[in-house]
Amino acid sequence: MEAWRTIIRRQGASGLAALRKAGLRLNRASVRSRSTAAAVIVVAVAMALGAAVLLLLLQRALITSVSDAADGRVAEVASQVGKEGVATLSSDLAESTRTSQLIQVLDGSGRVVAASSARADNTALTDLRPGPGVVQRAEVGDMPLIDDDQDYLIVTQGAEYGGQSYTVVVASSVETQRETVTTVTKYLLVGFPVLLIVVGVAGWLLVGQALGPVERIRVRVQGIESNDLTERVPVPETQDEIARLAVTMNEMLDRLQTGQATQRRFVSDASHELRSPLATLTAALEVVEADTTGQAWQELHEVMEAETERMRRLVEDLLLLAKADDAGLRMQRTDVDLDDLVQDEVQRLRRSATDLTVTGDIHPVRVVGDPLRLSQVIRNLVDNAARAAHSSVRLATAEQNGRAVITIEDDGDGIPAADRVRVFERFVRLDTSRARASGGSGLGLAIVHEITKAHQGTITLDSPTTGGTTATVTLPVQ
Repeated sequence: MEAWRTIIRRQGASGLAALRKAGLRLNRASVRSRSTAAAVIVVAVAMALGAAVLLLLLQRALITSVSDAADGRVAEVASQVGKEGVATLSSDLAESTRTSQLIQVLDGSGRVVAASSARADNTALTDLRPGPGVVQRAEVGDMPLIDDDQDYLIVTQGAEYGGQSYTVVVASSVETQRETVTTVTKYLLVGFPVLLIVVGVAGWLLVGQALGPVERIRVRVQGIESNDLTERVPVPETQDEIARLAVTMNEMLDRLQTGQATQRRFVSDASHELRSPLATLTAALEVVEADTTGQAWQELHEVMEAETERMRRLVEDLLLLAKADDAGLRMQRTDVDLDDLVQDEVQRLRRSATDLTVTGDIHPVRVVGDPLRLSQVIRNLVDNAARAAHSSVRLATAEQNGRAVITIEDDGDGIPAADRVRVFERFVRLDTSRARASGGSGLGLAIVHEITKAHQGTITLDSPTTGGTTATVTLPVQ
């Protein structure tokens, strides 16, 4: 038994050392290598534990079978001694005892009076002397008194015949059982490496097959250039995590393509918007430079001032939207009376648009937000309503279900349902002429959307059946 324990200890020590060395390299290995190594390690540990339990149970089962046989044999001989004595016992023991057992019958003084073999007819095999009917055992061990080095299990039982006490000794060899355990251990040690190799090869192939789609996705992504985002990664038909990864990557590429198109359109539109005032200013400067009388400056001064103001507002709007895209708009949080802001716009519009009827239905509403940004939202919507209106503009404030509501209505031609979301995109103007008289730069509603979103609010556009457009801004009161 010590042989197989020694073998397992040596194999376990060498295995742990190998695992430590392998563990140092796992972090630098590929997913395929790590997965295969992990599978081999787990199987190796499980097999080692299973083998140890198997060998222990096998040893116990074999020793138990030897012990049971010895118990039965000692009870049988003790019964015979109690009935017939020891006169003819030696011949009976020699004929009925298996070669793996040695049987002695000792008298009260410890002298051998009967034995199953000549090897055991001189000296007592044990010092145990149980009373009649009592069974005592000795642990497995070798007996130097016998001319071999085998291990024996000693079972003794007391007997009595004719007033004389006897001790029946049965010594059962466990050498066969020990050899059986050793043989099983050797087979396990030979089979373990083979099985681990099979596990490693199978794990390597299976993991490689599972990671094949990932590698194809990587190669495809590596080949996608920033100037062409139309390609997509292949989606396997497995409907597993890798397939979902491919779908997610394609969705990400869709967003990148959309963002790239938006950015290009933004740059193009910004260039277009800036080109017009710059061209006007350049032409005006050329006229002023060519005029030696100074009259051209007096005539073009207001034009140049208006174009400069237009370009300033456009640059400020572009910077505001760029900040919103980068890290979000930074808002100053303070109490804001929306009714005051709307009332100011009513008065401003009445002074500037004398051909419009401006009405207000204003109720006190207070929110927490940035007063300058909220004022910009209201002004942009009011300017749009004033440009679109035929004859009237109506402004209102109210509080509904714990939320502040600002409503700006005009009686213009209205906005088609298909365009009520698109108008919040940048540089979108519903007029195709892009004439300055018919609209602004196309950034006003985009700015309104960003500021409203920064205040956790919403902005919607609606065109009633009676005509016109109704812009509704909803903000949380607190």
